Formats: sequence, C-alpha cells, structure tokens
Amino acid sequence: MDSSVRKFRRISTGFLILFILLTGVLPVRAENEPENLYARAAVLMDADSGRVLFEKNGEEKLPMASTTKIMTLLVTLENADLDGTIEVSAYAASMPDVQLGIREGERYRLLDLCYSLMLESHNDTAVAIAEHVGGSVEGFAALMNQKARDLGCYDTYFITPNGLDAEDETGIHSTTAEDLARIMRHCMENETFLSITQTVSWSFGDLDGTRSFTVNNKNAFLNMMEGALAGKTGFTNGAGYCYVGALERGGKRLIAVVLACGWPNNKSWKWSDTTKLMNYGLSEFKQTTIGEDSLTLNSLPVTNGQNPEVNVDVELSQESLLLSPDDEFSMEVLLPDSLEAPVHEGEIVGSLVYYINGEILDLFPITAVEESPAIDFRWRLEQVARQWVL
Repeated sequence: MDSSVRKFRRISTGFLILFILLTGVLPVRAENEPENLYARAAVLMDADSGRVLFEKNGEEKLPMASTTKIMTLLVTLENADLDGTIEVSAYAASMPDVQLGIREGERYRLLDLCYSLMLESHNDTAVAIAEHVGGSVEGFAALMNQKARDLGCYDTYFITPNGLDAEDETGIHSTTAEDLARIMRHCMENETFLSITQTVSWSFGDLDGTRSFTVNNKNAFLNMMEGALAGKTGFTNGAGYCYVGALERGGKRLIAVVLACGWPNNKSWKWSDTTKLMNYGLSEFKQTTIGEDSLTLNSLPVTNGQNPEVNVDVELSQESLLLSPDDEFSMEVLLPDSLEAPVHEGEIVGSLVYYINGEILDLFPITAVEESPAIDFRWRLEQVARQWVL
C-alpha cells in the first residue's frame, strides 16, 4: 500500500469533496487511444464507475440534436403515468420532419408516443409528450435542466424536447460529450428506458380508433455489435450527426458518445467512431479490484484537549474498475500532525484518497471515533479537586 501522512488544514477535506462533486471522475490518459476520429467531440465512459476512459474535446459545449430525446424519455418516465392520455396541440402537430404525423385534437396513450419518440425520433410526439408532462415545452425544459443538474451535468442546457437547434437569452440548446454520457449512464439504470429503446417495432393507434401506426427501431448500432444495449441518433444542420450508445459485454458496460460527427454524405462516420470507441474499451481495459477493505490508523494528539489523543477510523471499500495496463493506482492518507480541541466524535479530521494515474478517483472521510473536549477552568478545577481527594 502506497500511503503518506501530510500536514493540512481541516478545510482540505471539504475542498476535495467539493472538487469531486464539481468535476466528476477525471479522464484516463492511456496509450493505444483511438485515433483519427471524425467526431469533433467524443467520450468513452465506464458505465459502472462513471470514469471517462477516453475523451476528445469531451467538455466542449455543442448542439446534440435528437440525442436530446434520451433525457426527454428519462424525465417522462420519472414524472408521468405511461397510461396517461395525451391530447395533441396545434403546436405539437406543426413540428417539422421527422414526424409521426399526429394531428391537433387527436388523443394517444403516453406509452405509445414514447415508442414513437425513441424508435423513429419523431419531433411532433416529443413536443406532445413535453406539453403533457411539463404543462408546456418551457415547463418540460425546466424539468430537463433540473434533472441535468441533479446528475452533475452543469454544461448542459435544454430548450426543446426534440433537439431541434434552438437559442434563447440563456444560451443554445447544447451539451458536452461527457455530460451526455452521464445522462445515458443514468438512463441505463431504468429498465423501462432499456425496454423501450431495445424494442424492434411497436404498433399502436389513437384512442378514438381512427388511425393506426407501426414504428420501427432506427438505431442501427443495436445490430452492429454484440451486447449493444441502447442508444439514440441525432442530426440537425447545427449539430451534424450525433450518437450516444451503450454496450454490455464480458462484464464491461460502456457508453460511447460522438458529437458533430460529419454532415450529409458522411452519415456512416458516427458508426465508425462509435465502433472504434467501443472496441477500444473492450480490448484495452480489464475489470480490476483496487483499494483496501480495512486500514489501521494511528491515534492523533489533541492540543489543549481533555483527552491528549483520539483514535481515528475510516470506512473503506474496494472498488472494481476498468483499468488499462497503463493505469496506475495509488492511495494516500491526508491527516494533520495534531488536532485542536474540542474534537467531537464523528468529526471529519482527514481523508484517504484513491488515485488513478495521479488523478483523484475517490475519497473517504477519516473521522474521530471519540471526543476530546477543550480544557477549561471547570475541568481544571475538577482535576485539582480530584487530586485533593486522593
């Protein structure tokens, strides 16, 4: 075990926790990385840990077209009854291609329109869903943006539920490859999301029985690689071709994102890049257990404390990560030379930090397991009295 003890102010622990929350897990820098990608921005993520295994301009804000719809579906699944009835508005019916062709006043079951949304990426059903779930497109966008913040996606801004290019006084409809991967990571935990996006075809009609439809899954990646789980394509003039997809094979769960991956006449580039990213994850990374399940720490002296020293402890866990042969794991104990009374039981006094390639992966608080109140006049008086009695 590689560890050391360093002086630090107690604020250090809070800073490290804030650092993890704001930045997330830092990307790997390994050899044999994918080269010559067409995409302007790309990310490969370990879905289990959230660790970025590869990135190219992963934090650049870009429009993301219909990959937006993974968030549209996620917010819908978390906020609405799928058996609810949607009545189509004139605005929803007016959306441009790609569209199902729903008409103003028609009524549909929400679940059926979710298949239309994800299998064929219909823009009109996206708006109909948004108006039903959020009360309006703007209300639904607020739900999308709140969910993005909840997931730590602070460089993402949603304006529309369908991903059409849009801009308002706050910014443009956009995300980053890293943020989009984080959103897909959460979507993968929703069984209904996976069931809908894996469906080959779905037939349904309006609730008045006057029209019928069959939608077919246009996500070609599902048939390109063994273990493909889910995904969403996208294209607009502003975004170019985009894709976010998930794969599970050999105990590995991977997410690949490509943004601005060519424009018309280069429609296949997104598949080339996605396959290259997934194959890199499958071939170069192995599931590895890191860390310790327990650790013995020395007690710490307490300045001006009624107890001259206190015992400290840390609750550790071993973690399973996808690591490449180039990755190096280390751990470090961060503790002060002494503590200042009063020290309270359960108080955080330090941290144990896990690193991969020198970058923070995870941290564990070190806490005092007993207290040491500050020495005061009453305590001194009690000590004198005790000595006098003895």
